Amino acid sequence: MSFVNPDPEPERTTGLEPEGGVPPGETPPAESSLPEAGPRETHNPTKGWAKAPLAVIVVIVVLVAAFFLVYAIVLAL
Repeated sequence: MSFVNPDPEPERTTGLEPEGGVPPGETPPAESSLPEAGPRETHNPTKGWAKAPLAVIVVIVVLVAAFFLVYAIVLAL
């Protein structure tokens, strides 16, 4: 099995400067960092919780905490 070096030799690679750098225009521009680069999403809310799910979660937490409080009181007696 022969080994092939994936790195090209700088002396024989086209598009390189003598120092090994790449001249301007040889590489594609970087990604745009504009906030509007992707598709606009209007169907997905961006922030906040709906009131109903948050209320359900709070009620469940209060019920579980009350259960353990009553359980601890019953065990202490």
